Amino acid sequence: MTTMSSENPTVLISGAGVGGPTLAYWLAEHGFRPTVVERSAGLRSSGNPVDVRGPAVAVAERMGIMDRLREAATEVSALSFVNRSGREVGRVDMRALQQASGSGEAEVTRTDLAKILYEASRDKAEYLFDDTITSLRQDEDGVDVTFENAAPRRFDLVIGADGLHSNTRRLAFGPESEFVQHAGLYVATTQWDDLAGNAQDVLLHNVPGRLVSVHPVHGRSVAAFIFRSPAIEGFDHRDMEQHKRIVAEAYAGGGWRVPELLDRVRDAGDLWLDSVSRVRLDRWHDGRIALLGDAASSVSLFGDGSTLAMAGAYTLARELAVSPAAPQAAFTRYEAEHRTLVDPRQGNVGAAAALMVPKTRAAIAARNAATRLWPVAAGATRLRKRFERAA
Repeated sequence: MTTMSSENPTVLISGAGVGGPTLAYWLAEHGFRPTVVERSAGLRSSGNPVDVRGPAVAVAERMGIMDRLREAATEVSALSFVNRSGREVGRVDMRALQQASGSGEAEVTRTDLAKILYEASRDKAEYLFDDTITSLRQDEDGVDVTFENAAPRRFDLVIGADGLHSNTRRLAFGPESEFVQHAGLYVATTQWDDLAGNAQDVLLHNVPGRLVSVHPVHGRSVAAFIFRSPAIEGFDHRDMEQHKRIVAEAYAGGGWRVPELLDRVRDAGDLWLDSVSRVRLDRWHDGRIALLGDAASSVSLFGDGSTLAMAGAYTLARELAVSPAAPQAAFTRYEAEHRTLVDPRQGNVGAAAALMVPKTRAAIAARNAATRLWPVAAGATRLRKRFERAA
């Protein structure tokens, strides 16, 4: 049986986004000594809004950060679907939807979420910014790690929380092509400091296979472009100039505010674009190395990735604390429990895409007509669950 080398095991976590800092916080609470390595020189994350909901709300409350998340929350109250001329053709009252579903969620930008999680964990963990892992060599007692900048070190465990294009997964499990499957969509986001329009409405405009939205966030605007496309040959997730060309080509000739938004894209100092992809592995751990969040599993078009990363980090830390002398058994329990949350969402990307990016004009019209029923459906679902619990 594999055991730990000390009473306070050392754990290297790759990635300072959402899952990494959450895991660092809880590992430290359980007596581990976490170190977080992050490729970027500082905190850096896409500004797109994400949700902290479901199991992540309980995790945030136990960390004492839920009030901060609600203070940082966007003020969005509705989704407004508009046509080419800007006329509203569908509307979803988000506050009614949340009330009907009984949700205690908070919508925040991923940047704000990462910052709050980092600030909650920075006194409990060592952070190495502007660095990355270059090699991993494990044996029964630990993992020898080399870095691009820092001196080589040895850790009891290594956790990859470094996203869709996980470096840890590549080093420990194999090339990305073996585990990452393009799901037929790309998402791009950018933001700017001025706000045009209602500060409480997200504006969304569709044409077949294309969605563009403008999301207000505390006096700023976040534009999102979601479009259907086969895998783009030669795509580089770090090449921003390539990303600008891809978005401009995908939305050329668009109506509504698309020409203005494409001008913003061309001038953007920061544009994020990536494939919507499924990450699937038979097993999320190998010896003393395990994966968390998008590195282990993806997909979500509705902001669930951050919720799942926080919930998974809490579960992983808890299981390691239960049996610190048997990390592989802890990894197995963590994976078995967390897959019950992840697997259903991985199967829902098609349904999510049909709602957000319908393929035809008829499907767009049907979606718009159905929007008024969403809060009603959520309320019915909540009521049904209450009766099921009472039965």
